[in-house]
Amino acid sequence: MSFEFIQKMPTPEMIKEEFPLTQEMKDIKAQRDVDIKAVFAGESDKFLLIIGPCSADNEDSVTDYTTRLAKVAEKVKDKIIIIPRIYTNKPRTTGMGYKGMLHQPDPEKKPDLIAGLKAIRQMHIRILNETGLTGADEMLYPENHHYVDDILSYVAVGARSVEDQQHRLTVSGIDVPTGMKNPTSGTLSVMLNSITAAQSKHTFIFSGYEVKTTGNEYAHAILRGAVNKHGQVIPNYHYEDLILLHELYMKENLLNPAVIVDCNHSNSGKKYEQQVRIANEVLHSMRHSSEIGNFVKGLMIESYIEPGAQKVEEHVYGKSITDPCLGWDASEQLIYNIAEQL
Repeated sequence: MSFEFIQKMPTPEMIKEEFPLTQEMKDIKAQRDVDIKAVFAGESDKFLLIIGPCSADNEDSVTDYTTRLAKVAEKVKDKIIIIPRIYTNKPRTTGMGYKGMLHQPDPEKKPDLIAGLKAIRQMHIRILNETGLTGADEMLYPENHHYVDDILSYVAVGARSVEDQQHRLTVSGIDVPTGMKNPTSGTLSVMLNSITAAQSKHTFIFSGYEVKTTGNEYAHAILRGAVNKHGQVIPNYHYEDLILLHELYMKENLLNPAVIVDCNHSNSGKKYEQQVRIANEVLHSMRHSSEIGNFVKGLMIESYIEPGAQKVEEHVYGKSITDPCLGWDASEQLIYNIAEQL
């Protein structure tokens, strides 16, 4: 064995007891969950916008960003439900250097997992308390999900995790909409298999227990583009891509057919400014096909206060330290533009 067991981690119950939700917060989340699920079930024609930093790296700047977002959300609430991206597990792709707030609540210091667990829950609660918005987070590590499962209204499984059976089984026990991204290869059958698994009931080992799940009927697809064997990006947000995915969905007879289009990552080639153009193209496709119009439930946008990205040591407030993001001014204008087209 090459593992060095350093310390026993606190249980989710212990962290939740230290950072509890008030009844008002619970009520806000319950209503948000109902409203968001209604979109995936086809009971609401509102559009979802999952938007925010690539990585939630700093409590003050992420809260500042989400406070601005909440004001815009109020203005477009008749057409759009905004779900802030509060991705606390998001590391650099290689896993080297910065590993996300969970591991490094202070990006310049060594990993501190207990402090990280407390920091991410504290930030989610602060944002909910100050803005009235429940967020989205990526489930990079399935066993960590229960530390924040009572706060989130949306969960995403990334391109490198979607083929993992533990992620698929864990999603089958999650009670909020969960997006399964296409793998980096772009193979749609892998993504659809993951959705099938997530919508099914299972018995498996989790956190030292034998557990049973009933399936997550709101598990759905996220298109984020792909990379071929030569390292070239292959977008998959075009009209033809959406029609193809819809046809494959129908053949699989999956519950609540739905797709979210990720406007960054391999769809934009990480050219963050292109997110505006991509969002507009998807909306154009929705207007020209009722099938696509009913199938596409929303967009995912990487956005922060300052545009672009920086190195950890640069200390620019509200600027991404992972993937480059759209700046606030452009993001605000994009949200209003999307609302006008719906």
